[in-house]
Amino acid sequence: MSYKMPVSVLVVIHAPDLQVLLLERADHPGYWQSVTGSCEPGESLRQTAVREVREETGLNAEEYKLTDWKQQYDFEIFEEWRHRYAPGVTRNTEHVFGLELPRPLPIVLEPHEHLNWQWLPCGGAQEKVFSWTNAAAIEKLPNRHNPV
Repeated sequence: MSYKMPVSVLVVIHAPDLQVLLLERADHPGYWQSVTGSCEPGESLRQTAVREVREETGLNAEEYKLTDWKQQYDFEIFEEWRHRYAPGVTRNTEHVFGLELPRPLPIVLEPHEHLNWQWLPCGGAQEKVFSWTNAAAIEKLPNRHNPV
């Protein structure tokens, strides 16, 4: 069995008006989140962000403004997902990126990963996500956003 690395990315996808894209997890209906995913061996954080955005939304992050927020969170991995990691691994380090699209765009979901998607205003998205790290990242979006 190949275990996940305990290093991941969180990509807050947003439009200039600060609407935020959320995805509903297929393995846990009702859990909404931004794009997330673990790094693969030899992959940079940016490469992971680009790969995960493509896999989860069908978008090519390299066609838009992808920014490393130079922010990270260390958190305890939910018990229900620990079997994906090597024995004894209980914590993950998540690195935050932002991806600004020109407007809210339609998304092509990977059905094994997500059931649904929606665009929400920043505050509504912050309240809807299940992860405290995702909520904290979305909360910082208005201060990070540079209108064109």
